[in-house]
Amino acid sequence: MNFNKTSNPTLGEKIIKDYAFAATDGAMTVQGTINKIALLLALVIAGAVFTWAKTMSGVETGSVVGVQGWMIGGSISAFILALIITFKKNLAPILSPVYAICEGLCLGALSAYFEVMFPGLVMRAVLLTFSVLFGMLFMYKVQIIKVTQRFRAIVLAATVGIALAYLISFILNLFGVNMGFILGGGSFGLIISLVVVAVAALNLVLDFDFIEKGTEAGLPSFFEWYGAFGLMVTLIWLYIEILRLLATIASNRN
Repeated sequence: MNFNKTSNPTLGEKIIKDYAFAATDGAMTVQGTINKIALLLALVIAGAVFTWAKTMSGVETGSVVGVQGWMIGGSISAFILALIITFKKNLAPILSPVYAICEGLCLGALSAYFEVMFPGLVMRAVLLTFSVLFGMLFMYKVQIIKVTQRFRAIVLAATVGIALAYLISFILNLFGVNMGFILGGGSFGLIISLVVVAVAALNLVLDFDFIEKGTEAGLPSFFEWYGAFGLMVTLIWLYIEILRLLATIASNRN
């Protein structure tokens, strides 16, 4: 059995090789991972509903300062928790639910801001995100998309390239240099956004592959949480990119 690495930075070949058939109190299963994904998704939604309501209320009263704190705090907390889970995988059962809530706090406020600017945008983004999720799962299961070494290498290169572009953009913005022509609106920005959405979608396939290969390798049961966490990272990334893509399209129409 050949367990190859995925391009998702939270998942990889070394993980499977190090933990294969090391389970002592139960092994990872696909159904168990699906259950964890459902729970994490519910927690994301719960956190999002909270800040969504506060944001909409703040917009009506003319004050969203408090909501910005929830959004920024949730984003920073989620980032820190993701790093910890990545390096301390056995903590995934404890920290993944907290991560999901923190991401939800950020996403709820962010989504509400977009909804205020472009009514109806969020629902379309949610529907598209889940359509892509189930579409990619279908293509993976019927092997329309096969996870080969070349496929992984291409997605890895694209993912790293996007991450570097975002990092460079963030650093340059700190010094007053605007890279809006790449990450903003306009025809070129729209093309870039489409590419990023495609890469995020392809990362979902690699997450599916890890969950399947991890189950075949008999990884310890806590990897159900870790696999669910990895897929949620990608799914949230995909949603944000689709939200931004739709906002760009709506802006170009105005």
